[in-house]
Amino acid sequence: MLIKILIGLAVILALVAIVAALQPAAFRVERSTTISAPIASVFARVNDLHQFKTWSPWEKLDPAMTTSFEGPPAGPGASYTWAGNAKAGEGRMSIITTQPNALIQMKLEFLKPFKATNTVEFSFKSVGDKTSVVWSMSGVNGFMFKVVGLFMNMDKMVGGDFEQGLANLKSLSEAGAVK
Repeated sequence: MLIKILIGLAVILALVAIVAALQPAAFRVERSTTISAPIASVFARVNDLHQFKTWSPWEKLDPAMTTSFEGPPAGPGASYTWAGNAKAGEGRMSIITTQPNALIQMKLEFLKPFKATNTVEFSFKSVGDKTSVVWSMSGVNGFMFKVVGLFMNMDKMVGGDFEQGLANLKSLSEAGAVK
């Protein structure tokens, strides 16, 4: 009986491994909103990583989280590091490219609870007197993340956080200009 159980478990694990291996390696999560504020103001709020704390959906995960900034206050070379509890994790976000009032591209490095490096982009477009903002994250999943992806959907895990962050950005941007 034990042999049959072990064979059954081996078959199940082999099937999970095969299905996981066949999953796409690349992923992309994207959310957007329209903000009733000038594009320059919204762009400046995202381009200045010191402002990130005011609208980030993750800042409240750990009130004791430590953060630091390096490089220039805004634009390419600016970086933000954090270290917090198990929910907040630890990592670094660095601006690598900006196109004024159009695009901000960042390198996002997670160190804990797992290691991963992803690309984050914010794109901006004027829509009359409003600003359209698209927040996306893309990356490559290794085998273990493909296995996890069979049971947890990256879009559902992160998409809600992006929606909350964009809602926070919208609220702050519509309330007034960057400080």
